[in-house]
Amino acid sequence: MNPPGNPNNTLDTNLIRQVAFILFILFLGIVLARELWFFFPALLGAITFYVIMRERMFFLVESRGWKPSRAAWILMLLSFFVILVPIGILGNIMYAKISYAVTHSNEVLATLRTAAAKISDRIGYNIVKPDTINQLGPFLTRLLPKVLGITVDTLALTASLYFMLYYMLINGRRMEDALYEYIPLRDSNVELLGKELRTMVVANTIGIPLIAFIQGLVGLIGYLVIGIDEPFLWFAATCITAMLPVVGAGVVYVPLTIMLFAKGDNTRGIAMAIWGLGFIGLVDNVVRMILNRKLGDIHPLITIFGVIVGVSLFGFIGLIFGPLLISMFMLLLRIYGNEFLTRRRETRRSK
Repeated sequence: MNPPGNPNNTLDTNLIRQVAFILFILFLGIVLARELWFFFPALLGAITFYVIMRERMFFLVESRGWKPSRAAWILMLLSFFVILVPIGILGNIMYAKISYAVTHSNEVLATLRTAAAKISDRIGYNIVKPDTINQLGPFLTRLLPKVLGITVDTLALTASLYFMLYYMLINGRRMEDALYEYIPLRDSNVELLGKELRTMVVANTIGIPLIAFIQGLVGLIGYLVIGIDEPFLWFAATCITAMLPVVGAGVVYVPLTIMLFAKGDNTRGIAMAIWGLGFIGLVDNVVRMILNRKLGDIHPLITIFGVIVGVSLFGFIGLIFGPLLISMFMLLLRIYGNEFLTRRRETRRSK
């Protein structure tokens, strides 16, 4: 038994207190995270916008002498009109068509049955069974309330995002200094974390939507030239589906091509197939290669699994944040190796 003055007792006591305190912090953090999980996408969005805006914020405040509040408001307004308004317009186009489909569900189902019958007559095989089309009726009826719920949640998350972003921007230097102080890593690894975080944020939040938007524009040109009905609806659908991994915009132009052939419009069907496979599909590969050089390379597997995880956790917005979370996980593994495994190797060599 160690004497009362033995430092080992002090070490053991301090270790126990430290472990108990960490466990209490973890417990409290889990409870808070569980209750505030709804706002987690807003927090991710605020961090993402902060990473993109921080250099401009520091330039306006420290070089131009602007007040922090004024600079923050200007940057937030710019982000709102440049990023969120176009997304809102695309969403409004899709919502209007979903509302029409729900209101006129009988007409939509009749049109689908006719198209499926024509395709079956041409190829001699039932691609879609009539029972499957009939099941779309109850699905369409349930779809509109879900879309309304998503819209309300999106508005609440957007408001929360900008509320958090405002305080991040005006307290940026103090926040970063606090992170340097409280993150239990060497300064070199903290700097690596910040640098890689910025690269990942830019590559995911700018690269993925930008590629999707360019594909949508290329698709829109084709829809207008070929004479597709409601080209802006298909443009919105192309922009949204282009963010999906593997299948991408093919979810739009392949069924559209099949629909044209089913109507007997072979000329426009061939034109749509050539435009979709030759231009919309090609621009994805070319623009992605160029942007990967400029913004940072994102491995396709990170995108695929990130989308799966992100959509499951956050819904549609997970198309952006899912790959970001997986990239962050991979980065933390690298930093763990630099921080702890390197020290262990150095200790072994010194012995």
